[in-house]
Amino acid sequence: MSSPSLLYAFFLILLSSSRLTHNMNLSPSPAPNPAYYDDNNNALTVFDVTSFGAIGDCRTDDTSAFKMAWDTACMTTGVDSTVLLVPYTFCFLVKPTSFNGPCRTRLTLQIDGIIVSPDGPKSWPWNFKRQWLMFYRVNGLSIQGSGLLNGRGQKWWDLPCKPHKGVNGTTQPGPCDSPVAIRIFQSSKVKIKGLTFKNSAQFHVRFDNCNDVVVDSVTINAPAYSPNTDGIHIENTHNVMIRNSVISNGDDCVSIGAGCFNVDIKNITCGPSHGISIGSLGVHNSSAWVSNITVTNSTIWNSDNGVRIKTWQGGSGLVSRIAFRNILMVNVRNPIMIDQYYCQTKNCANQTSAVIISDVLYANIKGSYDLRSPPMHFGCSDSFPCTNLRLEDVDLFPYKGQLFENPFCWNAYGSMQTVTVPPVNCLLEALPNC
Repeated sequence: MSSPSLLYAFFLILLSSSRLTHNMNLSPSPAPNPAYYDDNNNALTVFDVTSFGAIGDCRTDDTSAFKMAWDTACMTTGVDSTVLLVPYTFCFLVKPTSFNGPCRTRLTLQIDGIIVSPDGPKSWPWNFKRQWLMFYRVNGLSIQGSGLLNGRGQKWWDLPCKPHKGVNGTTQPGPCDSPVAIRIFQSSKVKIKGLTFKNSAQFHVRFDNCNDVVVDSVTINAPAYSPNTDGIHIENTHNVMIRNSVISNGDDCVSIGAGCFNVDIKNITCGPSHGISIGSLGVHNSSAWVSNITVTNSTIWNSDNGVRIKTWQGGSGLVSRIAFRNILMVNVRNPIMIDQYYCQTKNCANQTSAVIISDVLYANIKGSYDLRSPPMHFGCSDSFPCTNLRLEDVDLFPYKGQLFENPFCWNAYGSMQTVTVPPVNCLLEALPNC
């Protein structure tokens, strides 16, 4: 028999063995050989989680199988890259866990099936309430595919402590920690592409202390009433590209926290949501530095906010070199907003220090706004005014009716580079004496 025929026969035997193990509902066995191996220049090795004992019936706990498959793929040597395959047609229940690096090769987590979390706080390990799936110190990681990650957040949203928006909702004291669906921590050269994220208990995707990040062609869905379900959140992360994605949720589509720079957001469809935000920054008198952020060629619709910068009183630091360009607003309550008095309650104390905001461009922003709020709101600190705000080709009209609302300005210095609708005559022209 020829060599290709031997390889093919071996593959069939291995596949049959894998399916037999799956059907017999056996517990995970010691790590098997790769489910697929390409000996063309040692290019690629594929590890299928079902070959490690994962059942994929949406009920059986497959966490151990996923961990064993990850550890095997991560520690493989002698190949250019490995693939951890979550196959199509299966639905895997995976409990909170951490997938750790460093890995000995570039690793791709190929998710074509469905992964679901435990269903609510009562099913969650008491010591793992802050995230569901964490990837720690994994450089060169790709998470991609056509699959779905379902955080099953409804029971978390219904906790008495949550800021409910339903007609019967109230906010009460009690435990309130809720898990982020995907958290990537201290990693570089990370890419997420093609996946769908649904109903996270809190943020859907979060990057902390990362660099060289790409998020491309993802879909994120959660109800408009779901609290704190930001689509993508980045913190202390730089060199980021977020592209070609559709996000609807109960909080910011994209939120940019402290310590972020060189962030490029392009071709995002956002809404219903709270818009695309820098912040909130400066909470608990903290320092925050954010720079070189661009948001372009995007649509925000049926949202509480459009493009927003929000900071707490009492903070310090600087937000600078920000550009919002080519953005369509459709029925957005606050299309353009700077809020240096951000407060989640009604009793935040006045403080003199603030995160400084300077050098912000709004160019070619057009569309419609909800008349409940002014189309532009520049609420800047008494002690540290906003400076060098520039508006070019901004045209915002009421979504319903003919009555225009005047923009709001407080201690905001800037200029209209072209005719703006409505005119922002409240901007101060002379630079303050700082």
